[in-house]
Amino acid sequence: MRARPETMIFHGAVVILLGLLAGFPYALVVTGSLAGSERAWRMAHLEGVLNGLLVIVVAAVWDRLALDGWKRDVLAWSLVLMAYGNVVASVIGATFAVRGLEPGGSPSNTLVYLLFMMAVVGIVVGIGLVAEGAWKRRRSGTS
Repeated sequence: MRARPETMIFHGAVVILLGLLAGFPYALVVTGSLAGSERAWRMAHLEGVLNGLLVIVVAAVWDRLALDGWKRDVLAWSLVLMAYGNVVASVIGATFAVRGLEPGGSPSNTLVYLLFMMAVVGIVVGIGLVAEGAWKRRRSGTS
């Protein structure tokens, strides 16, 4: 599937909405109405908002990046998968009181670990391609 900025904006907005929804249990934990880790729910809330914003920001500078078609596809989908991976992993982690720092333990911990690892690969690849595209654009002298 060809990546387009509109697709990235859509997925970025969905990830932001997921982060906003994670704000409800966060508020309940802060007020003591729900048992859980305040830190974990704050992270889940912020992961969605910040990761979604990052995807939208890259979509906004899409035309400023000098990348070939296949690299644009890899850039877009690596950031979209990163954003979903981070927000879903954070919500699962907060829900089941796991951190996913290493594989093993409960199935939910292993799932969180795998989602975070997917996100790590996505952000490294994605931001690497943003840097490459900006560098090539700068070197070409076009503005």
